[in-house]
Amino acid sequence: MTTPSAELMLARFPEDSRDQLRAWDASDEYLLRHLADSGQALDGTVVVVGDRWGALTTALRAHAPAQITDSFLTREATRANLARNGADDASVRLLTTQDAVPERVDVLLVRVPKSLALLEDQLLRLAPSVHEGTVVVGTGMVKEIHTSTLKLFERILGPTRTSLAEKKARLIFCTPNPGIVPSANPWPLRYTLPDGIGPVSGRTVVNEAGVFCAERLDIGTRFFLQHLSYGGGAGRVVDLGCGNGVVGTAVALARPEAEVLFVDESYQAVASAEATYRVNTEDTAEHGKAEFRVDDGLNGVPEDSVDLVLTNPPFHSHQATTDATAWRMFVGARRALRPGGELWVVGNRHLGYHVKLRRLFGNSELVASDAKFVVLKAVKQGPR
Repeated sequence: MTTPSAELMLARFPEDSRDQLRAWDASDEYLLRHLADSGQALDGTVVVVGDRWGALTTALRAHAPAQITDSFLTREATRANLARNGADDASVRLLTTQDAVPERVDVLLVRVPKSLALLEDQLLRLAPSVHEGTVVVGTGMVKEIHTSTLKLFERILGPTRTSLAEKKARLIFCTPNPGIVPSANPWPLRYTLPDGIGPVSGRTVVNEAGVFCAERLDIGTRFFLQHLSYGGGAGRVVDLGCGNGVVGTAVALARPEAEVLFVDESYQAVASAEATYRVNTEDTAEHGKAEFRVDDGLNGVPEDSVDLVLTNPPFHSHQATTDATAWRMFVGARRALRPGGELWVVGNRHLGYHVKLRRLFGNSELVASDAKFVVLKAVKQGPR
């Protein structure tokens, strides 16, 4: 990426030489160009929110910015990109959306997230640290910035306007108004699950901002819960890409002696999963061990150590449609499963996951299907 001050070598994480997607876009370039052209002094505490792959944090590393991200992959990409460009993560402050925000923010740079709810939560958490002199600049592609986006900045921080578009990117300029008293943060939300979905019927879900389907159960997960096999006793079960943890919690309730690992690359998701699990098992006299991990899939899980993996893989990476994440999940599941262990997958019919499972596991069984979704099962071959 060419910036006003340097040429940067950047890559996404995990790095894949076959991946043609860049680790930055025109909105990152536009923001950096604006900061240089305007002569804006980046003094005091600089906070970068929503950096996708660490491009902004790496470019601004001389100003020791604090990066706030919901993504484990972004955090690891930032570390790798800093090292790639002659720095290390000691030159910046890496924070997650679950960490306390800096007490004072003098420059706030916001890469607009896909989720309006996540933006609301972040701005509400940062508002007490913003002062009258704080420089607030947002950036995003035109298709990501809507009237509702601008209204959030205006309602929480102060008067807001936008720039002209350049290369389909746009900037947001906000002037903090200390007189604004933001409303209470509505996140996390809670809702009650419907009946007819197995052990979690009528149970409570806790959703942090930005986690998929914040106000109701999505139809794919509903279909999955209706067709899962809840038999079996002790064993190690993984809710892979756990989101709010409904699937793993269902298994934990049905099989109280099982160990359940909830894993996701989103810090918000893992916090939601833990809250959902806790609220539904706190009145249970006896239940197994649960573990909550933010990671890139099943990295760090020992080979041949898991009996069952359950997943509803995402098929988007920010704005890009890709099956790369699903493939990494399937590969990781096959490595982690014991011989005879099972991977259960729900997905849209058109994604063709059965082809990938047969290629990887040598088998794929159709458990259930409707006009939109399929539930598939693959078994790791080999002696138990």
